[in-house]
Amino acid sequence: MSAEREIWREALGVVLATSAYGVSFGALAVASGLDVWQACVLSLLMFTGGSQFAFVGVFAAGGLAALPSAIASAALLGVRNVAYGMRMSPVVGTTRARRVAAAHFTIDESTAVAISQSDPRLRRVGFWVTGIGIFIGWNITTLIGALVGDVLGDPRTWGLDAAAAAAFLALLWPRLKERQAIVVGIAAAVVAAALTPFIMPGLPVLVAAVVAIIVGWFNWLGRDTTAPSADREVGP
Repeated sequence: MSAEREIWREALGVVLATSAYGVSFGALAVASGLDVWQACVLSLLMFTGGSQFAFVGVFAAGGLAALPSAIASAALLGVRNVAYGMRMSPVVGTTRARRVAAAHFTIDESTAVAISQSDPRLRRVGFWVTGIGIFIGWNITTLIGALVGDVLGDPRTWGLDAAAAAAFLALLWPRLKERQAIVVGIAAAVVAAALTPFIMPGLPVLVAAVVAIIVGWFNWLGRDTTAPSADREVGP
């Protein structure tokens, strides 16, 4: 099997797995109070899973009154795509038109598939196949989820009112592999839980994000303070 066929296979596998998750977003969006068409427009224009779940989660908790907090939460989570864009800029192509077009498809998955390759041409193939494939699949499954969620009726009957929290946990869990990430997650969760009964829905998430930034900035428990031992192999 050629290298190009292998990257197509890898990219399409990511496309299928990620697109399936769009059903959850569509159902959650309708359960939070959005119409089917609003859920679909959100996937078309925003197209970044974490930000979309953040938006509907905060909106479901506070309705229109929490709309500013919902937008701020979604924007905060979307900031990471700026870093992805800087990393992908030399990969997607040299023309300005390609870079502008690539901005909408620069997400976690397309970036991950691209940087997993060492060959520049394969990186480009991985990025475009993954990004465009997920965009198409995500929007189709969002529509399916929104239609199904609209038919189901009251989300509490099916437990969909708790699905947003479960979705966030699913996104967070694979990242908790180091002490620093665990400390950041615990600190942010404690602050958000403590503030939830007292301030407007959505604001606890923003305050918790500030706490996470502070903890991450000082890198508490993130540094390896163990001195190298005499018998440890040291490379050049």
